[in-house]
Amino acid sequence: MASNSIKLLTGNSHPELAKLVARRLGIELTKIMVLQYSNQETSVTIGESVRDEDVFVLQSTRPNDINDGLMELLIIINACKTSSARRITAILPNFPYARQDKKDKSRAPITAKLMANMLQTAGCNHVITMDLHASQIQGFFNVPVDNLYAEPSSTKWIRENLLHVGESGNEINGPRQECVIVSPDAGGAKRATSMADRLDLSFALIHKERSRPNEVSRMTLVGNVKDKVAILVDDIADTCGTLSKAADTLIKHGAKDVVALVTHGVLSGNAVETLKSGALSRLVITNTVPIPEQKWEALSQEVWEDGKLKGCKLETIDIAPVLAEAIRRTHNGESVSYLFSHSVD
Repeated sequence: MASNSIKLLTGNSHPELAKLVARRLGIELTKIMVLQYSNQETSVTIGESVRDEDVFVLQSTRPNDINDGLMELLIIINACKTSSARRITAILPNFPYARQDKKDKSRAPITAKLMANMLQTAGCNHVITMDLHASQIQGFFNVPVDNLYAEPSSTKWIRENLLHVGESGNEINGPRQECVIVSPDAGGAKRATSMADRLDLSFALIHKERSRPNEVSRMTLVGNVKDKVAILVDDIADTCGTLSKAADTLIKHGAKDVVALVTHGVLSGNAVETLKSGALSRLVITNTVPIPEQKWEALSQEVWEDGKLKGCKLETIDIAPVLAEAIRRTHNGESVSYLFSHSVD
């Protein structure tokens, strides 16, 4: 064990996840007061010494409040830096502005690069994130970046809830179902094929054409999903238009059920209404992003129509054990790469 202790701090973006991580590590969250003045300026006061400590700042993206959370993170990091912390690690379960990672049209900003610059200027020495929208974003930083994956936890969920097999291959909770892993777009093909290989399942791909941002005009399926449970795999569920259209396309091609596994459940705009009216039966997300209570309630209500259960049920996979293990390994100077391919109970 390193001589200095772990200090885990968090702002107002996702305190529930920070508490789960702290409990897993067997430590208390560092005392901190983060508030906004009446003119909307953010004020941060750290309530205990962090001098020469190994500091971890966990801050996610809160729906409809991303920029306030980002300012909180930068100010907390800078407060730790000016308080002589030995090392400052930013833990961003969902990296903000990750989709703005390239100059795809004239005069477009590369905001993900700006994010990297701001974090480093604030005083960040290390970044831990999960399922970056584009893994090349790691190259925007001049400090180490560990990009964790939800894949081990997701494959474990599929084995136990759809394939009904345990770690040793024994049958649990019922007979194995015929499944196929589906990527809702070409960009996620690598993620989906990796999961299909790990589970020894077939793979299908949906090619989508966009008329404008966040709006899909046409979808074409490549692969066979007939009489199988189609498992859509993606990194972000934002407005859920893509997932809903993909589910409709899969049902039209003979899939008997459609389940979606997504890392970051942003669920912005009319996402809840889109999910409730679509063909998706279950949306399984990790808890990288907090879900408002009213959205939980809306997606937990069972709707029956013509004797059949309609609507989409929301479920979560807890990634606090993965983040806690990444913190422990980073603090002790151990390899983090073990977590890229193994789930943590």
